[in-house]
Amino acid sequence: METSTFKLIEATIEDVQQAFRDQKLTSVELVQTYLDRIEAFDQNGPNINSVRAINPDALTIAAELDKNRGQEEQGPLYGIPVLLKDNIETKDPMPTTAGAIALEHNFAKDDAFVAKQLRNAGAIILGKVNLSEWAYFMSQDGPSGYSSLAGQVKNPYGVDIFKPEDVGGSSSGTGAAIASNFAVVGVGTETSGSILSPSSANSIVGIKPTVGLISRSRIIPIAESQDTAGPMARTVTDAAILLGAMTGVDEQDPATLGSAACSLTDYTPHLKIDGLKGARIGVDLSFLNNEAPEERAIMDAAIEQIKALGATVVELTIPQQEFESDVLWYEFKRGVNEYLASTPDKVPVKSLAEVIAFNKQDPERRMKFGQAELEKAQGLSDDPNDTTYLEHREIDWRSSTSEGIDLVMEEHQLDALVFQNNRGAAKPARAGYPSITVPAGYTSSGHPVGVTFSAQAFSEARLIELAYSYEQVTQKRIKPDLESH
Repeated sequence: METSTFKLIEATIEDVQQAFRDQKLTSVELVQTYLDRIEAFDQNGPNINSVRAINPDALTIAAELDKNRGQEEQGPLYGIPVLLKDNIETKDPMPTTAGAIALEHNFAKDDAFVAKQLRNAGAIILGKVNLSEWAYFMSQDGPSGYSSLAGQVKNPYGVDIFKPEDVGGSSSGTGAAIASNFAVVGVGTETSGSILSPSSANSIVGIKPTVGLISRSRIIPIAESQDTAGPMARTVTDAAILLGAMTGVDEQDPATLGSAACSLTDYTPHLKIDGLKGARIGVDLSFLNNEAPEERAIMDAAIEQIKALGATVVELTIPQQEFESDVLWYEFKRGVNEYLASTPDKVPVKSLAEVIAFNKQDPERRMKFGQAELEKAQGLSDDPNDTTYLEHREIDWRSSTSEGIDLVMEEHQLDALVFQNNRGAAKPARAGYPSITVPAGYTSSGHPVGVTFSAQAFSEARLIELAYSYEQVTQKRIKPDLESH
């Protein structure tokens, strides 16, 4: 799948920009080639089912960008097709649904802040991708990557042999689509593991940023204390470029107000081949002890490679939170009620209670795997000053920071902690701290495994250095073979 002179498969942002400069490619040609590939492999053939909606304006936008190319200074995302998770609002004629039938007519009048930033950078919003319904906060009885509206996303590395949940989630469509070369880069969202899980499961790079680095306004929420959007790409370089384009202070999201002094608009100076040299990396082996032997062997090899690149690896124990927190459910009810109250008139639900009632009218179609998480949230208070909520949030914060990540990182003078896939996602998520995952290898069945670096607030630049160093030396990513189906 290529134009006469441009190889689409595994093309990076720089590959595309070089082809633009050499006049071997236009944005219209690039968009059309991706649309053809989506038609052939996402909607037909192996039927990955990752792209829920194509932007009907994509080719028109591409033509306008082609016309204006070179007229003024244009950044690396100019003319680059991007896929967005279907919980991020855009003004394009595509609804924002979170995979829920109740929201199939949720057409936004304006872009989310993230979409605005991408559009301002010259990116082309190619379409919206499927996801685990309500960002996997509807029912934990169903597989990741399933939504009532769009069905099941498949993992391109094992379309016929992997279980449905092996695609990872909840940013399942972004992970599968970018792995499958259906766009140059994509955007996911995470509350706890939802970028890291599908990125590692689909052998791509995912960055879960510090909460507040990227605005959440006009993104369908789960939990204000943990939600963030983030880049998903096939290389650390492309993820770093995308991250820089999405940062910014947004008056509509108070969490971003303190980020100005801590954010960058260009993270590419931190693409350092020697990023691991002299670094101190912590590993808690208890996170690896329950892994299948093959996956453990991949992680052991990754740790040895990190050492070979000049890092000191420190074995330690991260204190674990035994307490079962309900923070996410409290915040979900509050956030979703606020979001739904502002949706267009054609959306038949204006509250979480109405979503639950709507689904019960056609349970086989609208709630095939139940809606236990929605119902649990509905049973809690939506008062932000509720004493139980505040107590749970305080425990989450303390156990993840001063009694968790901060404690071990400061005690051992660490640059980062390392985990497999999203196994260590919960504690950085509760702290609002960043992580980055990079391909680390494959099991004998072909299932991808990722190595994930996590650290303290606003340490994205340092994490990119570590991840880039590991990626450039190991070069573990292998593209999935969709053509054989």
